Amino acid sequence: MEAIANPRITCVYLNSYVGKNVIIVGKVIQLRGDEALIDADGNITAHLNREAHLSAGNGVQIIGKVNPDLSIKVLSSLDLGTGVDYNLANSVVEISHQHRNLFSYD
Repeated sequence: MEAIANPRITCVYLNSYVGKNVIIVGKVIQLRGDEALIDADGNITAHLNREAHLSAGNGVQIIGKVNPDLSIKVLSSLDLGTGVDYNLANSVVEISHQHRNLFSYD
């Protein structure tokens, strides 16, 4: 069986991945109870799970499912701290979409 990778996306690509699992790297702008506002080349609302331990101002990597309202249901998250190069993260997203044949997307 062939492995299928979760695509890396930013806010710009949310419409194309409704109902699918994705990876997002962004900056935590605001925490509101069980939700976080993430800046990933645009603002994304993330519905956090109980294991999420994020800090406002830090970077985060989220694996989650894109909801019909373009929010994300977080399946797992990783706090990346403050030293995140967001331009690099966005470049990886763009390159992975320009060269889809190099990645195992469904």
